[in-house]
Amino acid sequence: MQSFCAFLLLVAVTLVYGEVYFEEKFLDDSWEKNWVYSEHPGKEFGKFVLSHGKFWNDPENDKGIQTSQDARFYALSTKFKPFSNKDKPLVVQFSVKHEQNIDCGGGYVKVFDCSLEQKDMHGESPYQIMFGPDICGPGTKKVHVIFSYKGKNLLINKDIRCKDDIYTHLYTLIVNPDNTYKVLIDNEEVESGALEADWDFLPPKKIKDPSQTKPDDWDDKPTIPDPDDQKPEDWDKPEHIPDPEASKPEDWDDEMDGEWEAPMIDNPEYKGEWKPKQIDNPNYKGPWIHPEIDNPEYTADPELYKRDEICAIGFDLWQVKSGTIFDNVLITDDPEAAREFGEEVWKPTPEGEKKMKEALDEEERKQREKESKENEDNKDDDEDEDADEEENSVPDTEVSNTAVNARGIIEKMIKLNLDSG
Repeated sequence: MQSFCAFLLLVAVTLVYGEVYFEEKFLDDSWEKNWVYSEHPGKEFGKFVLSHGKFWNDPENDKGIQTSQDARFYALSTKFKPFSNKDKPLVVQFSVKHEQNIDCGGGYVKVFDCSLEQKDMHGESPYQIMFGPDICGPGTKKVHVIFSYKGKNLLINKDIRCKDDIYTHLYTLIVNPDNTYKVLIDNEEVESGALEADWDFLPPKKIKDPSQTKPDDWDDKPTIPDPDDQKPEDWDKPEHIPDPEASKPEDWDDEMDGEWEAPMIDNPEYKGEWKPKQIDNPNYKGPWIHPEIDNPEYTADPELYKRDEICAIGFDLWQVKSGTIFDNVLITDDPEAAREFGEEVWKPTPEGEKKMKEALDEEERKQREKESKENEDNKDDDEDEDADEEENSVPDTEVSNTAVNARGIIEKMIKLNLDSG
């Protein structure tokens, strides 16, 4: 019911605000008809399975596609009606749940144009945008935002940290027609700025004037040695001196051992290399700044934001430990529609997940305590049984004495029988 209401909300919002180009919630197995696995040779690909994971808020709404095999590549994509974001915002949004407490693996999506060969998709397949979290060890926990521009894939010049817990998080990229952008996590802005400033789309506007060089008489040393400062006459002392307290051993043989020399020690009077004190440089002009000129190779591009054709989205990943769940994939031209959709569909999920995870952890804790207590009780029973066996057993010495006595009686009986015979 919640999923149907969310769909109606999305329809109502987009009717008022903008257009939804693609939306996928993975509510049932019908996703398998629309998504295509890559069969690129030389790769060992893993499979996605429909799952809400081990803990959830709504078992129907929280279903997504989950990576299911460790140490595998994953390559899955789907196509939709082509569009261009010319003169309009572009919003790419989806949710990620690293339920397995991922140690190394991707959690991002790639957006393609119509040239994508889905059954041959691989790491080198050209894409338009790559966006989402990437985790590998403690050193890499970042959100990728990569744009393709004139045949090159350009990484953002900023470090955006991703979420690294086990709950569902919503990632949103907004690209505006004024060449600005925003990155949101859980509907909260974590980074924003200008495309030209935060990616190397274009060469710099200014360059150093190649015709200019620092003048030979430009003095950029703030201090100089004091020309009037003189080294004291008693300054020079050796760094090491013979130990005055050392004496030649009594058994030292000059002919056998050579001439004895006292061991060297640090000289307490050694002051190091003498240097004149520094004074302010009267000719100091400050650091020389290379004059700049307009870069003749720079040409402004007012359409850095624009993608001429978008008609596919996919997951092209490597994961060491599987278990990541992807859901709530949305591509639209309206940031407000995406925000409201996230609030309705995504926001209740992590709250419910945390409650269920806490309940599961508590149940596991109680089960461990129960098993521990049972093990202790079994140990006590075993100890009691051992004690009973010890009480009911005959000591070895008693058995030995009994055997000796019995043997003596038998020997006497045999002797009597012989005598009477």
